[in-house]
Amino acid sequence: MLQAAIPVVHVSDSVAAEEFYLKAWDSSFWPRGGHEATKDPCYMAMVRDEAYLHVTSFKDGAIGASIVYAFVDDIDALYTEFVAKGVPVPRPPIDQTWGTREVSVRDFDGNKILFGQGIPGQNLSQT
Repeated sequence: MLQAAIPVVHVSDSVAAEEFYLKAWDSSFWPRGGHEATKDPCYMAMVRDEAYLHVTSFKDGAIGASIVYAFVDDIDALYTEFVAKGVPVPRPPIDQTWGTREVSVRDFDGNKILFGQGIPGQNLSQT
C-alpha cells in the first residue's frame, strides 16, 4: 500500500534553492547530502506541516521542468503570507472550473509550485 509521494525538484544552485524555499515555504530543511555541505551537487529534504519536498542539484534530471501540486487548508492565507514575505506571486488565487482555488509560485529555475484548496460545495477528488 502506498503511504506518501515526495516530489523531487531539480535546481541549478542548492544555496539559491535553499534561500528561496526557506522563504517561500517557511520550511524546515533536513541536513544536506552530497560532496560537501555547502557546495553543489547536493540533495536536500524539507518539510512544512505534512508536506515534503526534496530538492537536488545533482545532474540526473531536467532543471526547471518540475511542477509540484500541494493541497492546503487556506489558500488565501498562504497567498497573503507569500506577499508579506516578498515571494513573487504572478497573480492572486483564482477559482478553477474543476473545483479548486489555486495560486502558484516559481523558483529561480522556473520550477512551478502550485497550491490548491477545494472550493466548498464542489465535488473535488484529490486523486
